[in-house]
Amino acid sequence: MIDLHFHLLPGIDDGPRDLDAAVALARAAVSAGVDTIVATPHVSWDCQNRPWTIAENLRRLDAQLAQLAIPLRVHAGAEIALTRALDIADEELRRLTLGGGPWLLIEPPHVPAAVGIEAVLLQLQHRGHRIVLAHVERCPTFIEDMDMLERLVQAGMLASLTAGSLVGRFGGTVQRFAQRLVTSGLIHNVSSDAHDCRQRPPGLSQPLASAGLHEQAAWLTEDVPAAILAGSDIPPAPIWPVLTARPRLLGRLRR
Repeated sequence: MIDLHFHLLPGIDDGPRDLDAAVALARAAVSAGVDTIVATPHVSWDCQNRPWTIAENLRRLDAQLAQLAIPLRVHAGAEIALTRALDIADEELRRLTLGGGPWLLIEPPHVPAAVGIEAVLLQLQHRGHRIVLAHVERCPTFIEDMDMLERLVQAGMLASLTAGSLVGRFGGTVQRFAQRLVTSGLIHNVSSDAHDCRQRPPGLSQPLASAGLHEQAAWLTEDVPAAILAGSDIPPAPIWPVLTARPRLLGRLRR
């Protein structure tokens, strides 16, 4: 499985604090059946990471994983806050793509009724960037206006969902919206958005199976992510089941 959204690099955002914690997180990902990760540290006004600092951090982590014979391939990427993206030059944005392909992972605002999201995303796309929208089920604006998300998908953007949302890790409202998005065919990828081994752990198979998406798991965690990394056409979507709201399986976590 390929996890496209994963905070694995140590000491540069709210992911693992040091190299030992990053290695423990990598081991947990492998134990959960993941063989490829895109390390996506925050690029925002609070975490002003740059392509070269991400690359150097990844180089050190790769060396440690190789030394410990941990069978995990890690690509460079970034989770770029929409509020920051427009101020980054196109040349630098192209160095922050997922695995060096053509797609950027863009984080929509977490504030309700954010003004201008659609226009800003379309402007970024007009600059020549292909966009994967991170954890759309947790964006208050999309929860209030799902039609906006549908328009963005129709415009060529892809929508990614956090696996834990499907099993209630972020509360019932988010869980129900995540299920609605899946049933509506608006989700193209499920990632872990892992930050640590306890509160925000890795893992894709178990949440997908618990949500009733076992048959669609390969498309969400292998086929589409592989196409995103390769810059190839997104494969045809599977048939989506009608998901029913279920009680939360896990306690609500922070954003």
